[in-house]
Amino acid sequence: MIEFRNVSKLYETGTEAVHDATFTIDKGEFAFLVGTSGSGKSTLIKLILKEEEVSQGNIIINGKDITFLKPRRVPYLRRSMGVVFQDFRLLPDKTVYENVAFAMYIVKATPKHIRRQVPMVLSLVGLSNKAKMYPNELSGGEQQRVALARALVNNPSMIIADEPTGNLDPETAWDIMNLLNEINARGTTVVMATHAKDIVDKMKKRVIEINAGKIVRDDRKGGYDSGK
Repeated sequence: MIEFRNVSKLYETGTEAVHDATFTIDKGEFAFLVGTSGSGKSTLIKLILKEEEVSQGNIIINGKDITFLKPRRVPYLRRSMGVVFQDFRLLPDKTVYENVAFAMYIVKATPKHIRRQVPMVLSLVGLSNKAKMYPNELSGGEQQRVALARALVNNPSMIIADEPTGNLDPETAWDIMNLLNEINARGTTVVMATHAKDIVDKMKKRVIEINAGKIVRDDRKGGYDSGK
């Protein structure tokens, strides 16, 4: 599903954000990426999304080596991924329904398919009654649910989540985590970068820890800190 083979990322400033990273995340897994700020988590996410290019090594996504993928092919790669960010990134002038539908317009889905799919994913995230509302009329948790619906609407094989609970209160954060867990139980791979120690400790999923750009720990059922 996602394979890093001796991947390094060196920026022009001379900073090595990722050093010789090797790991595989299998189809259907739920994996946390943990580490302090500046450890390299966000760079790993950007490499998966092809927002950054590797300096050394290879990245294989869904059986295809994307290391030297041509720029015009990148949008097709990203269609296999649903992405959720800490700051939601919703379009403020579009309703909940329109924000989710927009992800389908981009991939040229038919109007019929959009009319069928959008209500279905809004129901999945518990927002059927908010379809006509705008982002500024929603709570932070509701906005993140919209972002999650948008990530899911094209039936991606994986969800890439970068600090998705970072701007949420603890109770709302657990609502989002329960949704991600349910989505994972349906077979979608989930990769989540996070600082949320309580969430990682309680969920006991796979934990990949990065420190100063290096993978220092990979536990199949771990906690936020080593040995837990």
